[in-house]
Amino acid sequence: MASVPDDMLLFAQRIFERQPFTRYVGARLAGIKNNEVTVELDIRSDLLQQHGFVHGGVLSYLADNALTFAGGVALGGDALTSEFKINYLRPAKGVRLAARAWPISTTRRQSVCACEVTCTNEEGTATLVAAAQGTIVAAS
Repeated sequence: MASVPDDMLLFAQRIFERQPFTRYVGARLAGIKNNEVTVELDIRSDLLQQHGFVHGGVLSYLADNALTFAGGVALGGDALTSEFKINYLRPAKGVRLAARAWPISTTRRQSVCACEVTCTNEEGTATLVAAAQGTIVAAS
């Protein structure tokens, strides 16, 4: 796969920074390379559910956003999620989440993407906590 052009990186970063919910949860666009997108989030107490695990909605947000950005990069511009599915594999408890997404198949109008969400603990060990797949469409 080819590297992502610098102008696409800047475009993606500008969109990411304009998302109010993204700013609210404190997520960051950690990297884009060869159409693979990584979104990270430091775990805070206000993102947990009653059992002390990261809330499923937070995992879902990370997967959705990573999928959409991976699809947008593959499509070459602004994109929207048409649909996505997530499997919660195990509870997320640790210090940082990372969602890594990449295109599986891309046509002119849509990109089907896959995503893995990992949770890193205090010792630096990452564990797969969720897997997702989504269909991303061009916004215009």
